[in-house]
Amino acid sequence: MIVDTLILDLGGVLIDVDYSASARYFRALGHPDFDTLYSKAKQTDLFDRFETGELSPQGFRDEVRNLLGTQLSDAQIDAGWNAMLGSIPQERIAVIEELKAHHRLLLLSNTNAIHVPAFEAIIARNLGITDFKGLFHGAYYSCELGMRKPDTSIFQHVIAANGADPARTLFIDDSMQHVEGARRAGLRAEHLELEKEDVIGLVARLGLLT
Repeated sequence: MIVDTLILDLGGVLIDVDYSASARYFRALGHPDFDTLYSKAKQTDLFDRFETGELSPQGFRDEVRNLLGTQLSDAQIDAGWNAMLGSIPQERIAVIEELKAHHRLLLLSNTNAIHVPAFEAIIARNLGITDFKGLFHGAYYSCELGMRKPDTSIFQHVIAANGADPARTLFIDDSMQHVEGARRAGLRAEHLELEKEDVIGLVARLGLLT
């Protein structure tokens, strides 16, 4: 496999994420139906709008309060929303560094303006890395671009911004719908099935590690 450019997803691929943790947090506060609003596989329009920056953090919090019929504070909503975020195991950092040495390494994540400072703080605290984006040749967040996966436009934007050849670009994501979006944009794409392997195993199996 000839790959010049490698694009990695963030949540699930690099950062461990427990989507049910947020539902558990809100359930403990008396709101058992948060998981009907948001999960890895499906989410309401509210979360899509937040991930594309259409909603501000305050607008997001206000809509969560409205949907849940609650008077939760901003801090409580942020804590619950961030509860799903884990960290990046040290061994994945080593793989990121190796991949960056041999490929144009990019990051492309559907994320939002509450999660970004939260996971950057987790990584700084746990790993001592204070410039997370600096681990990559380029890092792209949906909330900053106004686009989100699986729309082909976001893949086309990243490809154009880096002068990359789609046919020599490999995208890795744990969401099949995002993989399919990348393929529609002309990229090569691999679905990381987290039940079977992690990103280290996948890139090794694909021959991307020296």
